Amino acid sequence: AIKMFLSEARDITPINFWEHGYAGNTDDGTKDLRDLLGEKVFDNPKPVQLIKRVTEHGSDSDSIVLDFFAGSGTTGHAVMAQNALDGGKRRYIIVQLPEPLDPNNKDQKAAADFCDKLNKPRSIAELTKERLRCAAKKIKSENPLFPGVLGFRVFKLDSSNIRAWEPDRDNLPISLQESVEHLKTDRTEADILYELLLKLGLDLCVANEQKKIAGKIVQSIGGGVLIACLAEKIVREEVEPLTQGIIAWHRTLAPVGETTCVFRDSAFADDVTKTNLAAILNQYGLGQVRSL
Repeated sequence: AIKMFLSEARDITPINFWEHGYAGNTDDGTKDLRDLLGEKVFDNPKPVQLIKRVTEHGSDSDSIVLDFFAGSGTTGHAVMAQNALDGGKRRYIIVQLPEPLDPNNKDQKAAADFCDKLNKPRSIAELTKERLRCAAKKIKSENPLFPGVLGFRVFKLDSSNIRAWEPDRDNLPISLQESVEHLKTDRTEADILYELLLKLGLDLCVANEQKKIAGKIVQSIGGGVLIACLAEKIVREEVEPLTQGIIAWHRTLAPVGETTCVFRDSAFADDVTKTNLAAILNQYGLGQVRSL
């Protein structure tokens, strides 16, 4: 390479925005994690100090920070720590495969044993989650006046909760009978609810409240932007108290914009029950009624 001096440079020399100072190394990352979890369970994790510095320089106070290779969860830890430091409202999305840990592998034994202590599956993803829980507690204890959110939600990729129409052409009567229930029977209400959020373009971390109305659990998402009742059975006699309860709650919530109400299609005892429910809600301004 040819040595050049600054006086010979034709272009402007880039500004060094990374101020001088120590930003940590993997030894510091190991210590960070050991201090949190009480033992070494992950090899060469990134230092929190380094990722905090990257976050400080590379994001605004309300940015979303994405890490596709979460590992031990240093990025999530660093984002929370930086928020506590400068009052930011950054959020993070971190992705980690549930990569299994083998207790017979000497390099993975400590991590596998740690998962056993937690009574969790032996996977790197479980280490990630536990690190974030411990980091949040530590940050809260060190910054008791910090008003920001330190919690997180965990999601995994899966197929749709809605059953696809895949008829057995040699046995159509049975296929038709099975298609009466549109939702897969092994899915929870939470599974269905979060798929609704995705399909309606709502934030997965939006506020979620629930209330019991006429013996049914009704959920309000986003301050009433979405109201969902995924009860498995709704009979004619329940329609009036259920709809009136929903209408009263909707008035209290007073959401901005139109509200979508969602019900489980197979819950209705008959078509009359479903039609009456939709008609009452529509009469009071809740015209967006859907069934799954």
